[in-house]
Amino acid sequence: MNNLLIEHFQMLARYNALANSRVYDACAKLSDTERKKTRQAFFKSIHGTLNHIMVGDRIWMTRFEGGKIQSTGLDAILYEDFEELSTARISEDARIEAFASDLTEEFLAGNLQYRNSQGLIYIDPVSLLLAHFFNHQTHHRGQIHDMLTQTDIAPPVLDMHRVIRPNPEESLK
Repeated sequence: MNNLLIEHFQMLARYNALANSRVYDACAKLSDTERKKTRQAFFKSIHGTLNHIMVGDRIWMTRFEGGKIQSTGLDAILYEDFEELSTARISEDARIEAFASDLTEEFLAGNLQYRNSQGLIYIDPVSLLLAHFFNHQTHHRGQIHDMLTQTDIAPPVLDMHRVIRPNPEESLK
């Protein structure tokens, strides 16, 4: 394994924070009622899905940092208040970026044992689980993006190459 995989996960951590910022900025324009409106989605609403991403992130980060946590309550509402959820999201994204900045080849080459929401114990490669971690966030942000299309607020651009680009206005023209 080489530093390219580490750099890739660091890029994904940066993208995660930037994409979350865009999603939260769009969601902040909605009323609380609109954010919590029941929709055709796994976690029933924009607010529920934002909370689910936070639940997932905290479960996986605890595992990655060596803690033990069972993935129960995947539909938990950790924060009823959107402002509190938004503040927690910023902190969690900083935690993720700090974690990614300290990744080592040894850690990525290892395995992680964990207990899932059904109580089953698994041992999987860290590199696979870290890829899943970032994919999970993207998957559910996509659902929020879709739910935003059902409102009067335009969903943000979340294409990675546009979000990550150092100068978003830069093009070859």
